[in-house]
Amino acid sequence: MDAARFVGTEPLAANSPIVPERLQAWLAERLPDCGGHMTIERFRGGQSNPTMVLSFDGERRLVLRKKPDGKLLPSAHAVDREFRVISALRESDVPVAHARLLCDDDTVGGSMFYIMDYVAGRSFWEPGLPDMQASERAAIYDEMNRVIAALHSVDHVAVGLEDFGRPADYVARQVARWTKQYRASETETIEAMDGLTAWLPDNIPEQRRTSLIHGDYRIDNMIFHPSEPRVLALVDWELSTIGDPMADFAYHMLTWHFPGRPYRGLADIDLVGTGIPDERRYRDAYLRATGQEGVGEREWYAYLAYCLFRVAAIRQGIMKRVVDGTASSLHAREAGALARPVAELGWRYAEHAMRMGG
Repeated sequence: MDAARFVGTEPLAANSPIVPERLQAWLAERLPDCGGHMTIERFRGGQSNPTMVLSFDGERRLVLRKKPDGKLLPSAHAVDREFRVISALRESDVPVAHARLLCDDDTVGGSMFYIMDYVAGRSFWEPGLPDMQASERAAIYDEMNRVIAALHSVDHVAVGLEDFGRPADYVARQVARWTKQYRASETETIEAMDGLTAWLPDNIPEQRRTSLIHGDYRIDNMIFHPSEPRVLALVDWELSTIGDPMADFAYHMLTWHFPGRPYRGLADIDLVGTGIPDERRYRDAYLRATGQEGVGEREWYAYLAYCLFRVAAIRQGIMKRVVDGTASSLHAREAGALARPVAELGWRYAEHAMRMGG
């Protein structure tokens, strides 16, 4: 995968509904240091919510994250939920950008958006961290583990997120939702998905804890300090909710189960000597930090099978759009074609769980 397509910034599109003068006037009324000349650049990334950096005379920079333009499903692209969660985490041990303003006036930016501080630091696309020394990689992975454990240890009620999601039966509800989505977007028979949709409802691990979950916890959704192995901001909270933290952690650990191409994973790297912990060591560190040492191997494989099922269903949705002609890019076709191999890996782990007694 060509990382250049997803990193850095590019000029704001000429047909953007954002009127810079109107936006800057709105900002200047509410925040200091937003005068003088303002430039707007869009992050290339794969965000479904367009994200831009606003630069002003002097040194102030802000980030604007907005709903996409056009007609959307009522609950889709809820940037107000993102604004709420990062605001709630401001005083927690979870590093987030400082959320500043939320705007629901479409005449300002074309759709709802929020403003947060720009966080200057390093972003990593490749989880193998090829340009680092072993000691640096080890420190980066220790820090990622620390942050997800901190996230899953937040008292979501105490920080005002009691109603941010339905706490019970998270995985069961996700399985039902994604089964429905998959059937609606099915373009070919994938035997492994048929197996997963039949097996998962009766083999969902018991939800031992409930916590705030990120939903897309990956190394490329973190901004690290320019020189230290320290996360300055966890970003892209679009899928955050209240749910089962083990499902969130298992999704994060899919990196260890996918090869480098086309998934950007670690499965085909010999981790010995790299500084990157193997799956067992990384998982055990998280379980100790969150007090979940009782999670067994059968449960773990069931969580992995569920996460891969979810990813496959998402990929199938992309392929449906390709077939329908609404997502015709080469990248979309490549992404959609991964539904089958991802499902087959998920079914392999379901079979592992079955061999362990269920």
